[in-house]
Amino acid sequence: MAMTGDGMPGVTDRRSLSRRALLSGVAAGVAGSMAAGPAAAETLADVPPREPGADLGSTSPRSKYVSIGRVPEAGPTVRNVDPANAINSKTPLDKLVGQITPADLHYERSHSGAPDLNPAEHRLLVHGMVGKPLVLSVDDLKAMPSVSRIAFIECTGNGWENWKKADETLSVQNTHGLVSTNEWTGVRLKYLIELVGKQARSTWMLAEGGDAAGVARSIPLTEEILEEAIIAYGQNGEPLRPAHGFPMRLLVPGMEGNVNIKWLRRLKFGDQPWMTRWETARYTQLLANGKARQFQLRMETNSVITSPSGTMTICPGYNRITGLAWSGHGRIAKVEISTDGAKSWNAAQLNAPVLPKAQTRFQMDWVWDGKPTKIVSRSVDETGSVQPDRDAFIALTGNNALFHYNAQQTWSIDAMGAVRNVLS
Repeated sequence: MAMTGDGMPGVTDRRSLSRRALLSGVAAGVAGSMAAGPAAAETLADVPPREPGADLGSTSPRSKYVSIGRVPEAGPTVRNVDPANAINSKTPLDKLVGQITPADLHYERSHSGAPDLNPAEHRLLVHGMVGKPLVLSVDDLKAMPSVSRIAFIECTGNGWENWKKADETLSVQNTHGLVSTNEWTGVRLKYLIELVGKQARSTWMLAEGGDAAGVARSIPLTEEILEEAIIAYGQNGEPLRPAHGFPMRLLVPGMEGNVNIKWLRRLKFGDQPWMTRWETARYTQLLANGKARQFQLRMETNSVITSPSGTMTICPGYNRITGLAWSGHGRIAKVEISTDGAKSWNAAQLNAPVLPKAQTRFQMDWVWDGKPTKIVSRSVDETGSVQPDRDAFIALTGNNALFHYNAQQTWSIDAMGAVRNVLS
């Protein structure tokens, strides 16, 4: 159960529901949901009969009763477009459980579509300020010691719909669907660096993709990145999907999605950034003072309530609030939820495992009295980084930026139970 009683860590509202009252609300909610039918099944006649099964196949499809898919988007506020015109496709956060995103629902962002590369022909060039340049095949990588890491990847444009105004018709898939968490498998960057003998004065790396757009990013070789970066060829226990970089991609946990170069074809080491168009004209952040910031690589502390969330409808009584929190700094330490428009806060339960630089599922029991209100979450990571409210965020960044939006997400609930997207 969620930690909502008085005196619990992180609880600032002394009027919060007692555990007994909360459990009573839960019981009432469950009883209410069963009012139209028997309270309990007394015999096997009260449960559905057994049914014959389908033949086995080469893959296991989803149930015909499950409707779940991504939303294609052509840019901020340009939604539900022809996939041929889309630049990204968003993860249905409101329909997922746990912390891992199915590979086919992991968000997609590409600049020239997803090439379907032949792994037998694809190669990775590792060169520059090194002692022994190498050209590696996919099989070469798979023959090396492997590691697996659960980590989120987030597009820098996640949340861009709410920069200037709040469209009440948006779901959480629209507002926050450009973040996903997978298990990635591959070879540590540090292992490749040792193989090629990187020169000590080489402090930067250029990572280049094999797509037609030629996306390439300069990456500082900090100790953190050297220890954590992976050349990945596996995703959730299988080869990468083409949309996510098959046959190999770079994974730099906690950093901008565009740094995690897909269809990786080249790593070049040097002593300064290459200043590609992707870090001069494209992925720079316009600040409130009119200047632009380069190399703002780390994704900040963030969270969002996924249920109840935009376009949903709830009923008075028991409701379970749940959502996801993540941070490019490390583990999530705490998530708090307000059910009265940020006037008071209660600590949410964090579902294990709570991993560094991975999405963490949180939840809290709530008994809604049927009156209009607003719900919002805020997260804190292990470094003490706190997710800001919208006013504080806009005061720092201004309204003319586009990337790294991590302000608290507020959902309003009216007297009819309709949940809508609002700024605060």
